[in-house]
Amino acid sequence: MDLRKNVPRSMRVQLVGYAHLARMIDKCRAVLTGTEGEYIYPCPMDDRLLEFAGITSEQFTAAVKANQTDDGVANWFEKTAKSHQPAELDEWNEKLLARGPSSTESAARFKKYLAAIDPSRTDITAWSDLQDLEEGRIVPRREPAHQSQ
Repeated sequence: MDLRKNVPRSMRVQLVGYAHLARMIDKCRAVLTGTEGEYIYPCPMDDRLLEFAGITSEQFTAAVKANQTDDGVANWFEKTAKSHQPAELDEWNEKLLARGPSSTESAARFKKYLAAIDPSRTDITAWSDLQDLEEGRIVPRREPAHQSQ
């Protein structure tokens, strides 16, 4: 995948029940071929998924290198990842997709990126929505959760 010309899949795309896994595969493949452009693998979101699964980035990279298809990587991931109950996985996915900035520095970066993309989107509070918006995907407008003045 050439991320200098195309965008990776949305964090919302699930493989074997995991949000972000498809995106992480796209970014890893791009790094392996030197076509990642400005994308980073492993990034903090990748690290969160890998930690939840109990897999290292080195293990994941080796699996992507060894498997040419999404199904191959997904099957390896499912066999290798720590076992989680469906409800636990659903809750983790929801938290990951709703995750916003976690520090003052992160909030400033988030605000800067959002202002450059679409400053009118004050409803955007999650990194997943910001990525989708930046990459040209439709992000439905939401009622702002809580506006602090």
